[in-house]
Amino acid sequence: MRLLRKFLILSAGLLPFVAGASETLQTVRTERVSMPLEYRVDGVVEARQQATLSAEVAGKIEEVNFDIDDFVDKGEVVLRIRDLEYRAQRQKAVAALDEARANLQDAQLEFKRSEDLLTKKMISQAQFDRDRANLKAAQARRSSAEANLAQADEQLAYTVVRAPYSGVVVQRHVEPGESVNPGQPIMTGYARGQLRVSTNVPQSIIGSLRQHRTARVILLEDGQEVVVGKITIHPFANPQNHSFPVRLDLPQTDDRLYPGMLVKVAVTIGSSERLLLPQQALVSRSEVNAVYVIEDDGSVSLRQVRPGNRYGEQVEILAGLDANESIALDPVRAGIEYKRQLDADR
Repeated sequence: MRLLRKFLILSAGLLPFVAGASETLQTVRTERVSMPLEYRVDGVVEARQQATLSAEVAGKIEEVNFDIDDFVDKGEVVLRIRDLEYRAQRQKAVAALDEARANLQDAQLEFKRSEDLLTKKMISQAQFDRDRANLKAAQARRSSAEANLAQADEQLAYTVVRAPYSGVVVQRHVEPGESVNPGQPIMTGYARGQLRVSTNVPQSIIGSLRQHRTARVILLEDGQEVVVGKITIHPFANPQNHSFPVRLDLPQTDDRLYPGMLVKVAVTIGSSERLLLPQQALVSRSEVNAVYVIEDDGSVSLRQVRPGNRYGEQVEILAGLDANESIALDPVRAGIEYKRQLDADR
């Protein structure tokens, strides 16, 4: 868009369009400028961050808190699985750990007594070795009980499924009351605003894209463009159609774009001189396009033109105009004066 501001030089003042007329008409003076030469290909919008949440434990679903098109903040509870069985397993693990700790304490005391007695030659070396082995076994049982408790805590935590990042739900795979197994899909979503466009660029122009590293994404419904951030060119070509996969990262976008949408990608492959005009100056009737030209003597003439592509609020003029011509920006007022001029000449 920064280049588009240079395409036309607005006149500093208002030009009179009929000698002696009291009204004035705002105009724009055309100028040819260097514009990027582009090659257009189809592209598909896709999410840069998309994931399908899966069940980590088996059980019956108690509640599902979100549905398709709902926005979920990071950390919010998406789904709950019945946790009665997993709470019972955790209580058993806690009890086993308490028992292991008590046994370890007894083994430590017994080993301490054995050490004292051994120094006094009141027990055999074999008895001391047995007490030391019992201590090590008690320590191992405590470690095992701690691991079982950690596992029980993890299994219990898995009964509550939380959103790993903020995003939008695009598919819900389960309903409340269903039983799920580990690995079964639960919900699919993507991070809103983190989008990219995937396209395929022909081998014949991939060299120009590598050189210029510039492209535009154009919406099909209204012709508006979206700024492109990083451009990633895959280092290999498709052996079937000899095109290169290309990804174009988009900045934080609004609600105009959604994954799966078809868009146009304008890839810069060079430059050329073009004549552009503000869209508001163009008069379109059926298939006829024209502009009101302000001649050097101030008279108004209607001239047919052939428009090309649009660039934001500007339209390219392929034929019918030259550089350094004055064009009326208000076709309605210019049309009134043009009719008045025709009536005066009769």
